[in-house]
Amino acid sequence: MQRGELNVGQLVREKTAGEALLVGFTTYTGHVTAAQEWGDTADHRWVRPALEGSAEALFHQSGLGRFYLDMSPLHGDTLREPLLERAIGVIYRPETERLSHYFYVDIRDQFDVLFHLDETTALEPLDLTEGWDQQEPPETWPFGI
Repeated sequence: MQRGELNVGQLVREKTAGEALLVGFTTYTGHVTAAQEWGDTADHRWVRPALEGSAEALFHQSGLGRFYLDMSPLHGDTLREPLLERAIGVIYRPETERLSHYFYVDIRDQFDVLFHLDETTALEPLDLTEGWDQQEPPETWPFGI
């Protein structure tokens, strides 16, 4: 998801007021099917652990692993402070992750409900490309630091 898509989400809220349900998905780490650049083939890519201070890191610290969060019963300042949020779409660039994939958001204004999965598994493409099943090693490989 890019910043422009956030504006679309805001427009959906304004135009449909109660007729649309905005659902978000977050992850702390795992794997995704994504390309390095537009037009490249999609690869099986490892997702770095979320940055400290992000919504994903906060959800990871809960220790729940996976959960569903309905924003409507939350009151007061709960999740109201702007947090970093990571957006991964068809492109994932771990080498520029902070600049390419993170933005500040009031998560309660962005989503009606949210699903958090601490660790994701990549979707297998219908049209497997050569090398997709060769998983990208974690950045710390082979040392495991």
